[in-house]
Amino acid sequence: MTARRVTTFAIRIAALLWLLTLIQPPQVLVTLGEQQHVNTRNPIAGVHTRFIDEAETWKIQRGLAMIREMGAPWIVEFFPWAYIEPRPGQYDWGSADRIIDHANRQGLRVIARLGFTPDWARPDPNVTTTTFTYLDAARYADFARFAAAFAAHYKERVTEIVIWNEPNLSGEWGMRPVDPAGYVAMLRAVYPAIKAANPAAVVLAGALAPTLEPVGSAQGMNDLDYLAAMYQALGAEARPYDGWAIHSYGRTAPPEEPPARDRLNYRRAELLHDVMVSHSDGRLPVYVTEAGWNDDTHWAFGVTPAQRIRYTLSAWDYAQAQWPWVRCVAMWVFKLPAPAHGYRDRFTFITPALEPLPIYEEIKTALVP
Repeated sequence: MTARRVTTFAIRIAALLWLLTLIQPPQVLVTLGEQQHVNTRNPIAGVHTRFIDEAETWKIQRGLAMIREMGAPWIVEFFPWAYIEPRPGQYDWGSADRIIDHANRQGLRVIARLGFTPDWARPDPNVTTTTFTYLDAARYADFARFAAAFAAHYKERVTEIVIWNEPNLSGEWGMRPVDPAGYVAMLRAVYPAIKAANPAAVVLAGALAPTLEPVGSAQGMNDLDYLAAMYQALGAEARPYDGWAIHSYGRTAPPEEPPARDRLNYRRAELLHDVMVSHSDGRLPVYVTEAGWNDDTHWAFGVTPAQRIRYTLSAWDYAQAQWPWVRCVAMWVFKLPAPAHGYRDRFTFITPALEPLPIYEEIKTALVP
């Protein structure tokens, strides 16, 4: 083959490869559709979702529709600060918009959890090794500005906003010793900024991780002790929150099991509420933003699938009947964006491919009139 032919052949191959890059599968057209409403026998039923990491919009829409069809009016979703403000003052609302707009159109009420520090708001990694849960007090003002921008952007679309997540765990506090007074300082910075941006917003403190960590543990602090320490830091000053978010998992116990300080179960939420009442916060609403059971029977804290179905429905019924201070109980987790290949998969209600699991069908039958 002559040099000229080689060159011609190479050009043709390059052109063919370029044409192949232009061939893409057709994109699924997703529209909001008509306004929907949730029909349910239990208005406090909810689920925690994980749609922020879902790549395909049609899966978000269909997943949210399945929540409505299941009879759950509430969702809790995580909206990472780092995703929305990748550079100071530059906001990208696209990923959050598609979740919130589709949720609203399905008639679902959204509780937004904020956290996840962007790189630019963390110390220089060459000087200090940190994680995305690390936020210096000097950066609270930056977080407050972001939270205010979020509250303003989603005014009338999102009213409940949770500030941070499980600050009583070292892993959620930047791999540092936990600091109840530091978290109170964060709330004091963020609360007025949100309220100025959207006076109707319900700012939620918490949610604390249910844990029995002993005093001095490097892993974190007992949630009851942490809450008491927060109240000590608050003193007599005005409360920088409008309500509390609580995490209250059942583990292997049925939801009716009485609470005890040395035991983790669903009704531990009552002990946290008792602390609130003792500090004159009993009038404030509580949102259980994570709860639930796992039906991996090979896991130490797993129950059988039948128990999980029964416990989940009983937990919603118990809260509706016995907890007038609770507005929502959101079970972890409706769907994962991809298989976890472990016990975490057995917290879900549908598969990553949107296939309903038996618990989904049973809850739908129980909740929908």
